[in-house]
Amino acid sequence: MASVTIRPGRMADLDGLVELLRLLFAIEADFSFDGPRQRRGLAMMLDQAAAVILVAEAEGRVIGMCSGQLTISTAEGGVALLVEDVVVVKGWQGRGVGRRLMAALEQWAGARKVERLQLLADRNNQGALEFYATLGWQGTELVCLRKRLRADSLK
Repeated sequence: MASVTIRPGRMADLDGLVELLRLLFAIEADFSFDGPRQRRGLAMMLDQAAAVILVAEAEGRVIGMCSGQLTISTAEGGVALLVEDVVVVKGWQGRGVGRRLMAALEQWAGARKVERLQLLADRNNQGALEFYATLGWQGTELVCLRKRLRADSLK
């Protein structure tokens, strides 16, 4: 097995990160892929101290990523981390890459005194739900709702 490196993402990774989001959004019912939009969002995250994109790299290419953004939680009375994207290319799934990415994200969060990590997962992505369960993630009684503002500017 080739060596896998987990590291912070950088602007030079944008092409690979956009491709990973294309793969992820192909299996998520609530999102559709729009390369320029995803590139813009990724670049914004890379430029924020309160956000992180971690990259798994092997054989000179990006094979996985996870991202998170800090937020203030009134429930915790402190900082929480919203995990935004977790994806590993198919040929590397089941080889510990996702586990290593999530462990590195937890370390990043711990260094910032994060009280709770939270994420949204597609309810029909059984593989992802089982993966998160093996890492100790638990379901909640909360339901995600959303409302788009300025939809014309998001195109």
